[in-house]
Amino acid sequence: MLKLNKKSGFLILVGFTLALFSMIPIRLAIAAYQSPHPQAILTLGGGSDREQFTAQFAQKHPQLDIWVSSGIPPAQAQAIFENADIPHHRLHLDERAVDTVTNFTTLVDDFKHQKIQHIYLITSDYHMPRAKAIATLVLGSQGITFTPMPIPSYKPRESMIRIVRDSGRSLLWIVSGRTGASFNPRFREPFYAAR
Repeated sequence: MLKLNKKSGFLILVGFTLALFSMIPIRLAIAAYQSPHPQAILTLGGGSDREQFTAQFAQKHPQLDIWVSSGIPPAQAQAIFENADIPHHRLHLDERAVDTVTNFTTLVDDFKHQKIQHIYLITSDYHMPRAKAIATLVLGSQGITFTPMPIPSYKPRESMIRIVRDSGRSLLWIVSGRTGASFNPRFREPFYAAR
């Protein structure tokens, strides 16, 4: 029987991590090659300005469905898209997410089911670095690439601590199917299966 010591276990963990990190860029490249143009729009909730920007953006891309993840109240969001003459069948309002990581983990299976490999990612410019880090890990691990569409704002960029924290939570989701949102007492997280 093979015995593993601490050094062997560490080397296996490092090897697994390197393999995981090398697979994500490969999967992103394949998705970009297979779907060079975005097939849908994903907006991360956080204020009516995001929905308003998305409605205007969607007018220029009438072939794309729109997903809004945990944005403003659904009635308000629907009114914004109706005022922009966006047909109801294009709009998917999803309220399952409790934070930025779950914006992605709750929708990744929906995108895969729809065979979507490339999305436009819409959020505020100050929030985009964290959203891109999470999208790279969560969506990239599932073979979905993205094109960022930042909305200009006057807010300073989010701290590197938040980006690193949520990148770690994204890695946790990749290996366990859990995001760690349940550690925050404000949220209860149903189990979202990885992949």
